[in-house]
Amino acid sequence: MLLRKHKLVTAIAALCGGAVLTFGAPAPARAQTAPEPQPRAEAKDLDTITVTAQSREQELQDVPIALQVVTEQLIDDVAAEDLGDIDSFVPGLVVNSQQPTQPSFQLRGISTDDFGIGTDPAVGIYVDGVYAGRGGGVLLPFTDVERIEVLKGPQGTLFGRNTAAGAVSIVTRKPGSETEARARLRLGNEGKIYTDAMVNLPTGEDSALRVNALFNHSDGWIQDANTGRDLNPENNWATRAAFKLGLGERTSALISWDHENLDQLGQATTGIVPLPPAPGLPTLPVDEAGYLDPRKIPTAVDVEGNEESRRFDGITFILDHGFDWGSLTATTSWRDYDSVNRVEEDGTDRKYLYVDSTNTESNRSLYQEFKFAGSTDRIDWVAGASYFEEEARQTSEVNAMTDSVDTIVHNLGMAPTPTGYLFGYVDQQLEAFGIPVRLLGHRWNEKFNNTLDTKSYAVFGDVIWHATDKLNLTFGLRYTRDEKEFSWRNDPRYAPTLDAALDQLEAMGFFSLAGIPREAFVFDVAFIDPPALLNKGLTNRTKRAWTDLSPRFVVDYHFSDDTMAFASLAKGYKAGGFNSLQIGSRFDNEDVWNLEAGIKQAFPDQRLQFNASAYYYVYDNRQAVRLDTTTSIPRFVVDTSDLEAYGLDFDARWQATDALGLDFNASYIDSTYKNYVTPEGVDLGGKPTGVPHWSFAGGLTYQWYFQDAGDLRFSLRHAYRGKNRCTAESQSQGSCGISPALDLGEARNRTDLRLAWTANSGHWGLALYGNNVFDNQYINALGTYGMGVLGTVGARVSEPRTYGVEFNAKF
Repeated sequence: MLLRKHKLVTAIAALCGGAVLTFGAPAPARAQTAPEPQPRAEAKDLDTITVTAQSREQELQDVPIALQVVTEQLIDDVAAEDLGDIDSFVPGLVVNSQQPTQPSFQLRGISTDDFGIGTDPAVGIYVDGVYAGRGGGVLLPFTDVERIEVLKGPQGTLFGRNTAAGAVSIVTRKPGSETEARARLRLGNEGKIYTDAMVNLPTGEDSALRVNALFNHSDGWIQDANTGRDLNPENNWATRAAFKLGLGERTSALISWDHENLDQLGQATTGIVPLPPAPGLPTLPVDEAGYLDPRKIPTAVDVEGNEESRRFDGITFILDHGFDWGSLTATTSWRDYDSVNRVEEDGTDRKYLYVDSTNTESNRSLYQEFKFAGSTDRIDWVAGASYFEEEARQTSEVNAMTDSVDTIVHNLGMAPTPTGYLFGYVDQQLEAFGIPVRLLGHRWNEKFNNTLDTKSYAVFGDVIWHATDKLNLTFGLRYTRDEKEFSWRNDPRYAPTLDAALDQLEAMGFFSLAGIPREAFVFDVAFIDPPALLNKGLTNRTKRAWTDLSPRFVVDYHFSDDTMAFASLAKGYKAGGFNSLQIGSRFDNEDVWNLEAGIKQAFPDQRLQFNASAYYYVYDNRQAVRLDTTTSIPRFVVDTSDLEAYGLDFDARWQATDALGLDFNASYIDSTYKNYVTPEGVDLGGKPTGVPHWSFAGGLTYQWYFQDAGDLRFSLRHAYRGKNRCTAESQSQGSCGISPALDLGEARNRTDLRLAWTANSGHWGLALYGNNVFDNQYINALGTYGMGVLGTVGARVSEPRTYGVEFNAKF
């Protein structure tokens, strides 16, 4: 792979000299007088952070939940464009965003890796309180985000289905009563161009319109060794419009529309198995110890129709009405997206080794919620009901050439010919007899079609009883019913030009003369497990329903205005589902019970806050769709296990001086299998699940104040995620390995820098930024589909160092 190695421009490299750091603290107001560059003398308190994690507006320090808030300032500091850019700075959260249409999320060691529509996520993503649905339409670009609340641990009572691991709540800015506008242009290496703009316009005494738009482009940092073509560019644009209307003293309405268009190449795959000169074949079985390092070798590919694209639209309507006894919020949301992701799996430019995968999705969903809330001197309560409806369609394809299928036939010993090849052997005979028909060089397609229709109903309630001035007791309960209708259809392989050639040969009587029946050329190589072979060309349908009760119990005690301790017991729920690639397979509910205790402490005089919590959870009936490596051709199967984990979360903020602020967040987890035997027969009971023990993020900001020359703000952030705890299971699935060249699952580090100047008027700004400044790259994924049948393995690598300059205007 040709990786362009860059050094930071001198201006960014110089950020390290003589400057101090900070982590996420919003900039304080400017000093009115300052004879020379120096920190202000007046005191600055820690900023109060307000959240809605419990469906009520509360100060962060009063919420008895382990959560981390990602502020707008943090998003700017790391030049984040979506959730995949901020997970490093939220210990315990892992977002695999290399393919925006097929992301995966992990929180506190709980994740869902399957991309099939038969499986729901374990981490719920919410935008302005609306469930965002499944992965294909979740990882969208940030547009006008005010903050992100990451709630750790099960949130089944407050948020509902598919929050067994936790919830990520994205809160956007609402239309305001003041006229304002801003624009930003970011220019970086690898042809990076990112620009966004916002305008807020009051349209009446009680109405306002807020419109956002962004455009993002990058040439990419991997080039094809043969053609020089950029292989992983970025190219998308998005817009958001929100209109707020007051309908009297007690009623208001908000309607918003979000649109995104993504149109770029799919992620590049680099082959890491040494290849002999063509037409030689890689050695089987593959020697994992002999893998090449994809960060140090060229990338040469021949993928056809390489594409990652998505069209997304979403409309949300929120109606708020106040009563004498409380309030009603009615939320209606409609989301619609279509996506395509076609990527190469073999990582070579050889037709006789070619294989790619394509995932196509179409998804429509409707969400309706009615939520009532009220309070008295002793009770705060929330109650309501919700309805979710989803219609999803998915096609999962494997594409090859008859040349690569012939290699598979040869490697598996399936051909009834002297050479061990099928199509190639026939072509030799045809050429010898001067017959101008060829069986090599034809496209070969196998696919699974799935449909899913979901209806989900829920009623919920949550009550906080202020038993005394210091003691609060909370009880919540949610009842959920999920109904799903699912279908599978796996047609025989599709190769129309090959079939046309076979028809010609049959008409000539060739097969009779050659002694090979025509049927020998009609077979599948990808989807060949027994249920698929028995149901070729048939549509199989099923329906299932699951119900769940998810309670939560919380006690919190305020020893003083600055000290609060809490303990909680909560349940998270993930709906049952189906394996999209195995006809007839299904799995039941997944439940997580989480016991947690923590403390929230503030020292106002020292301008210091810290929060700590310890937890233990049991994860029963965890379902995963994984590769079964016991067969010659790998297949996806449903895997069931029980997990348990102990862990700690810690975060702190300290405004050390009026100019210097520091933040630190850390997470520790010991995650192991309680009961689990792999399809390979390995008993992993008591063994680690692979999740690292430690992850942390820290940083610091420093701000200088100048009288007429404006302000200068420096930010440094560093994130660390420990090494995966490898087992035989993680090695078989490609998240760990024995290859010394790859060091799969190694510890990860990331360091970001930013130096930003803002004019005294606040209207103009200029910034220099550097992300991953030490240019650390890691292996994100291995493509092992062709490992046992073609001898190929492909790898995908994380992004190298990026840097650039940013211009801002605000009025």
